[in-house]
Amino acid sequence: MLDRPWNGPPTAGRMAKRTMDLVFATGLLLALAPLFALVAVAILLTSGRPILYQQQRVGQGGRLFRMFKFRSMRNDAERETGPIWASDHDTRCTRIGDWLRHTNIDELPQLFNVLRGEMSLVGPRPERPIFVEEFRKTIPGYDLRHAVPGGMTGWAQVHGWRGRTSLRKRIQYDLDYIERWSIAMDFRVLLMTFQHVFWGKTSWNDAKRPAPPEA
Repeated sequence: MLDRPWNGPPTAGRMAKRTMDLVFATGLLLALAPLFALVAVAILLTSGRPILYQQQRVGQGGRLFRMFKFRSMRNDAERETGPIWASDHDTRCTRIGDWLRHTNIDELPQLFNVLRGEMSLVGPRPERPIFVEEFRKTIPGYDLRHAVPGGMTGWAQVHGWRGRTSLRKRIQYDLDYIERWSIAMDFRVLLMTFQHVFWGKTSWNDAKRPAPPEA
């Protein structure tokens, strides 16, 4: 488990990961263009503009960027609550928004973040600055997860550690991913993501590798 600052994969590994991101993100955007158009029309007809929601997140090296999503909540969703984590079947969702979140379709515009180099297909999920500041104070080694680009999916997420689940477990899996990173592992996480999204799978045949130790 990482216990010191780390600069991420070597140069060749970074180039390979970036190439993989560009190829997959471009192909997916072209293939999903009809779906993007349908979702955009559905959002426009049911709740108006904006179609896309932009939210500031913390990326590699602690740099801030605007992460894209299809808007799934009302425009005034945080007026009364302030910044909080979303929950399943959140009452702040629009009519179509709950379905977008349940199917993870709301996350697909992050493919543009991948093309822009702000995110990767696979990596620790980037958090909002207000939460990062809080977690830095309570989770040892939290900033180590910013050694690599944030991902659309990650090692923690495919094991079920997402949303309102154990933050410490999530960090353990994030750091385990960074320590073990390889292109093969990224492909594995993408395949696991497909199974997780479509079948809800979070239990894997990984007997040879114990769960990451406590951070």
